[in-house]
Amino acid sequence: MSSAITSYIDGRITIIPDLCNGKPTIRGKRITVQTILEFLSAGESSEEILKQYPSLEREDIAACLEFASLMMANKFVLKDIA
Repeated sequence: MSSAITSYIDGRITIIPDLCNGKPTIRGKRITVQTILEFLSAGESSEEILKQYPSLEREDIAACLEFASLMMANKFVLKDIA
């Protein structure tokens, strides 16, 4: 597996193959973009998330939303299996 680090949105979102199974994380921490998006979709406010994760910054949460938006701009093809 490649050990290259990929980063997006001024380095706020990182993909490190050996960290969190290669899922996008926030600044190389063990906090995934998915986790933050799940909190937001459950109705948590940015302030509540920042209290739960004091190492995060408000800009990290905004970067998660921006990253998700960028991912939705991609084209996806679904294939039937079996």
